[in-house]
Amino acid sequence: MDGGPRVPEQRRAGAAAGAIAEPEPLRFGVLGPVRAWRGAQPLNTGSPQQRALLAALLLREGRTATAAELIDALWGTEPPSQALAALRTYASRLRKVLDPGVLVSESGGYAVRSLGEGALDLAVAQDLAAQAEKARGAGDLGEAREVLNRALALWDGEPLAGVPGPHADTQRVRLQEWRLQLLETRLDLDLDLGCHAEAVSELTALTAAHPLRERLRELLMLALYRSGRQAEALAVYADTRRLLAEELGVDPRPGLRELQQRILRADPALAEPSIPAAEPALVPVRPAQLPASVPDFTGRSFFVSELSEVLASASEAEGRVMAVSALAGIGGVGKTTLAVHVAHRARPAFPDGQLYVDLQGAGPRPAEPETVLGSFLRALGTADSAIPDSLEERAALYRSVLDGRRVLVLLDNAKDAAQIRPLLPGTEGCAALVTSRVRMLDLAGAHLVDLDVMSPDEALSLFTKIVGEERVAAEREAALDVVAACGFLPLALRIAASRLAARRTWTVSVLAAKLADERRRLDELQAGDLAVKATFELGYGQLEPAQARAFRLLGLADGPDMSLAAASAVLDLPPEDTEDLLESLVDTSLLESAAPGRYRFHDLVRLYARACAERDEQPPSERAEAMSRLLDFYLASATRVYAIERPGDRTVDHLETTRRAAQEFVDDARALDWLHAEAACILACVQQSLAAPTLRKAVDLLLASKDLAESGASALRYEAATRAARDAAAELGDAFAEGRARTTLAQVLGHGGRFEEAGVETARAIELGRSTKDPWTCGNAHNEQGIVANCLNQRTVSEIHLREAIKAFRADGNRPGEASALCNLSRVLVSLDRVPTAIDLVREGIAIYDELGLTFRLANARYALGIALSHGGRNDEALDELTAALETFAVNRQRLWEGTTHFRIAQVHLSAGRPARAAQHAEQALTTGYIGGEWMRANILTLLGRSLENLGQTDRARACWRDALTVYEGAGSPEADELRRLLHSVAVL
Repeated sequence: MDGGPRVPEQRRAGAAAGAIAEPEPLRFGVLGPVRAWRGAQPLNTGSPQQRALLAALLLREGRTATAAELIDALWGTEPPSQALAALRTYASRLRKVLDPGVLVSESGGYAVRSLGEGALDLAVAQDLAAQAEKARGAGDLGEAREVLNRALALWDGEPLAGVPGPHADTQRVRLQEWRLQLLETRLDLDLDLGCHAEAVSELTALTAAHPLRERLRELLMLALYRSGRQAEALAVYADTRRLLAEELGVDPRPGLRELQQRILRADPALAEPSIPAAEPALVPVRPAQLPASVPDFTGRSFFVSELSEVLASASEAEGRVMAVSALAGIGGVGKTTLAVHVAHRARPAFPDGQLYVDLQGAGPRPAEPETVLGSFLRALGTADSAIPDSLEERAALYRSVLDGRRVLVLLDNAKDAAQIRPLLPGTEGCAALVTSRVRMLDLAGAHLVDLDVMSPDEALSLFTKIVGEERVAAEREAALDVVAACGFLPLALRIAASRLAARRTWTVSVLAAKLADERRRLDELQAGDLAVKATFELGYGQLEPAQARAFRLLGLADGPDMSLAAASAVLDLPPEDTEDLLESLVDTSLLESAAPGRYRFHDLVRLYARACAERDEQPPSERAEAMSRLLDFYLASATRVYAIERPGDRTVDHLETTRRAAQEFVDDARALDWLHAEAACILACVQQSLAAPTLRKAVDLLLASKDLAESGASALRYEAATRAARDAAAELGDAFAEGRARTTLAQVLGHGGRFEEAGVETARAIELGRSTKDPWTCGNAHNEQGIVANCLNQRTVSEIHLREAIKAFRADGNRPGEASALCNLSRVLVSLDRVPTAIDLVREGIAIYDELGLTFRLANARYALGIALSHGGRNDEALDELTAALETFAVNRQRLWEGTTHFRIAQVHLSAGRPARAAQHAEQALTTGYIGGEWMRANILTLLGRSLENLGQTDRARACWRDALTVYEGAGSPEADELRRLLHSVAVL
């Protein structure tokens, strides 16, 4: 950023003696049209020549400019005969507009002085650029990037816009060049911070605007390579070499050639930030996620020393390595307690932070590595928008963010080595501690530790710390009986000792006598998981009846955790009473407080709670009733969210009735927050409720929570639950539920671009809807079949189904459904070149949405209108509609629709002859996500290739088309033929 134009700080004039009031400060802008303001009020700066005079004086940095210099600046070598008189007139007029003492006459010339701090946008930009350089030098790349963005935001189009004269021309070029330098520096920082996917879009547009600027090409190559697009990166080099040869007759500079060679070699260093991050502030926060270490940690001295030594090896000055230790043992043996204790001891060796996650490996749904990586990247300071979608890209970015840092990662309760491999730092100076029930022999390079139960002495010591020295010393033999009965298992010891400590009237002998009744299970206690069950049996036996019932029933649900409101439904109790019970269970360590208002079981405790429910719950039907109440609660609450999001939609009138009250929401945003927060629990409840008595409610819960799939969040789990519902309905012969499940599954498949499979589902759903006379299935199945047929280029079939959908929705009085089908039919008619009719239809849909106040669905309609208008050649109107839709999708967190709308905007720009803008929006679509899965990705790549070809970047265009062709050929799409012709035509040229 060195070499940028400088304007020295200008002093504010002191108030004249006796002044009554300080006038509002003057502000000036030259990084765009030359303008002036007094406070927020714009001032009239006069004719172009008058603005040229003002600009020349502002850019003189407070120094005096002679009349001759100013005449030369305004008119060059051919000034008018009355140039001096004209100059004096302009100065006089400006002096009347500005504050006294600002424009001064001096030695036959003029100067602008006495401006306050921040009065000139150029001076502000220079100060910000200096701050950014300082932050970058200190290693605070995030701060440098933020400050540079503030500086760049000061530009408002072309500098000195509309100002005539040779001086303005020279300064305009200088300021534009400086802005590009700042922009290149900012993009450099983007790549250093791992935001390569986002940078591609901006760099694509910039290289189109400045095709001969090699630094931009270099940054684009690196951004594409780090985004996994190696062929495109190499194609950028080929395009650049050809362009430089044709335009300038030169080869690319050495730096660009070297980058091409490194990409060809797949140089591992290219995946890392080019500027090493300084320790203090690569990210704004240093994670400290370790759970609290128990104050009464006891024994395990050998393991503590062994593990501490391994961790210390990661921070040694010489030969640093990435240390991995994996602790294995049965549930309840104290793996997590030991790992947390060792991790806290090692914190000084890892000053850049500590990460922690419970991988839930012993449960039915272990944590997905990509989900964990997302939370780790956020904890390390990565913005949500910079986190890629795929597991491989997230793992690569994670390792890049950790490079040069010393971070300890505690991976608790892992399922297997495959789950944790993507979560390992992979860089020197970092370390990972892993706990699991399985011994990870296939984890290369790991230090393996098998953790057994405590020694008798350690067990007695732990028991004594919790109960108290005095009570144990008085009954030492009884205390030895207790620890022996607990099998020296730490969790069992802690539960037993905590119960005794909480009951001051008990003696140790009383507890020993109670445990004596459990000795029939002690042989099982030493046999793997049965040991855990016997230990929990002790704690369970101390519960009051209401606590025990809560423990049993809450363990029935499969979700990863449970909210207080959901628990109230399960127990059929008021929230206040439920909270008291749950908090008392937390005190017994049989339940965990996951967060305020949320509770969870350890996976093994949950299994034990279910065993207790099967054994003890009377009558046995209460188990089914409890789960039915939970299903009712989720269905009622999701229905309320659906109704808030889609007022007037008749879907809510066709859902099963519920006996439970819904969750209350203070506003619309909180309703959507609730749905996404409860996603895993809702979908788990669906899959647990697919038996005959609750099947229809489970399917309706999927209908009510469809935002989970449509927004792109939880889409895979949603699809799995929907497939399970379809299969269950078919097996039970429930045609009504099966029709709804198949329609919902088709919608999910359509979002993923699997149109052939979606068509099979909708065809069967239409038959089922007709046979059961279900108005919801009849309307929605035809609507979805119309969408699928259109995507498969079956326009006539699509039109037939969409008209059937419109009839079905009208018969049902479902006006939002009717509007949706009208908009979908509009898109079909566009493809059939019936554009005027298409526009009329979509406007009908918009009128319905407007009347109902359906903001989000109105965005879908405006999206459809934008497509119709663009096909009618009305590009400006189309852009207005699509831009408005884009803003609404963003507000409603519909990420996939955001990306799809960027694609449509790109189509309009390409049609209007703006290939650079088209390429930029196509890149944003690829980065953001999109409806239509791989098929849509291929469409976007095809469009991106066309845009790049128009920009003369044929090699990169070919790379995009080859990627798209692979997708089309794999899917058997007819678009493959057209793409082959495109590639052939370019190759021939």
